[in-house]
Amino acid sequence: MHIAIDAAATSFFKNGTYDVGDKPHSPDELLALYSDLSKEFSLLSIEDPFEENAFDDFARLQATGSATIIGDDLTTTNVSRIQQAVAKKSIRAVIIKPNQIGTLSETLDAMQLARQNDIDCIVSHRSGETNDDFIADLAYAFGVFGLKAGALRKPERAVKYERLAHISKKRL
Repeated sequence: MHIAIDAAATSFFKNGTYDVGDKPHSPDELLALYSDLSKEFSLLSIEDPFEENAFDDFARLQATGSATIIGDDLTTTNVSRIQQAVAKKSIRAVIIKPNQIGTLSETLDAMQLARQNDIDCIVSHRSGETNDDFIADLAYAFGVFGLKAGALRKPERAVKYERLAHISKKRL
């Protein structure tokens, strides 16, 4: 079993610090906290460990090699933001949300850019998702690192996993 954290740090970033526990943490303190957690629990990954424009802080954490650093709010399935993350070595994986960027062409461009730069892709649902199972097909066809569709308790999430199971059986 592996542990992965989706920190969504933008949500607790205020006035240049991160509100964690009983006191605000500087980016350096938060980086140290993530490093300690990664060592103690052998974290597989940390998604959005810093606020959405902190490319350099992402890169500093990625450089520690403690866990795979994933960009979601940092990259927003946007080619120019992924290019910036690649240039700064901020991430080793990226969340891809087709309905975030708007078109299939833009989604594929983002995925291709990531692949060309050895960045793993994780195709993901979004809150307010429908029963459409297209992201399962996209994930399978592109051979991505993972699919993030949430817990099976909601039908709009379960259909994505059911589609993956169907594709897998068909391919055998």
